[in-house]
Amino acid sequence: MAFDSASGYNNLPSGNFTPEIFSQKVLKFFRRASVVEDITNTDYAGEIENYGDTVRIIKEPTITVSSYSRGAVVNPQDLADDQITMVVDQANAFAFKIDDIEERQSHVNFEALATSSGAYSLKRKYDGNVLTSMFGGAGISSESGASVQQVTGLGTLGTPLSVSTGDIAVNTILKMARAMDDQSIPEENRFFVAGPQFYETLFKAGSKFAEVQVTGDQTSPLRNGLVMQGMIAGMKCYKSTAMNDSGTDIVTATGLGSGEFPILAGHMSSTATASHIAKTEVVRSTETFSDIVRGLHVFGRKVLRPEALVRGVVSF
Repeated sequence: MAFDSASGYNNLPSGNFTPEIFSQKVLKFFRRASVVEDITNTDYAGEIENYGDTVRIIKEPTITVSSYSRGAVVNPQDLADDQITMVVDQANAFAFKIDDIEERQSHVNFEALATSSGAYSLKRKYDGNVLTSMFGGAGISSESGASVQQVTGLGTLGTPLSVSTGDIAVNTILKMARAMDDQSIPEENRFFVAGPQFYETLFKAGSKFAEVQVTGDQTSPLRNGLVMQGMIAGMKCYKSTAMNDSGTDIVTATGLGSGEFPILAGHMSSTATASHIAKTEVVRSTETFSDIVRGLHVFGRKVLRPEALVRGVVSF
């Protein structure tokens, strides 16, 4: 690029030039926070290796207790070896090409950058897929066909609950917590997941939101907006754009329309996930002078306890 010269300053007849500098600091796109690994049971993750693997999970037997009278015969119960099967039947992949000339002349390591981007994209798809499965497998909802319990006031597909104030948002969370209490779900390791708009409305709550019995702590870090470190009604709160009504890799369900936002509460043991990066390899292209980098992510997910998942549908 040439600079203008003052009148009479002609010692460089071709003009003054400055070199173009290519920064080695790359502008990366924003990455969505992943929540699935924090809210699901990953105990079985080390037992899978390949697409199609099957994990069989034995269920704890249910013991029947009966009344007893002196001298009565006690009949022993046969234990049932009920089991749940989780199949690694989900897979996502990425592949990109690095041309030899570009690799030689580039001032940045495009292979490393693209691999990092591909790994993030796999995780984003993984989050959307698992959250969709959890939303569909929730046993507690306001839907008439709820498999475990129907709770009014959480909104349904096509008829969302209008969360217009912070108090309504807080009451909704409390209602979801009460639904889990009714199912004797342990208070430890409970979670709540919603999109950014829900939390925006939540922070507009009045004095109720700051009460200790709601936040469950003495200093209430939620007053300073630290949602991720706070707890509401005994639940760890997570924010994810996968719970938006539009965008990339979001929760999908038949009947969930525009302007309807899913929300989800539950216990970590409700859903099992097993995830594995099966392949990451570099192969030589047979058509061009380039390397092809590709990766394969395989995973399985299974709702084990529908009674430990509560879903709602809201609008703002």
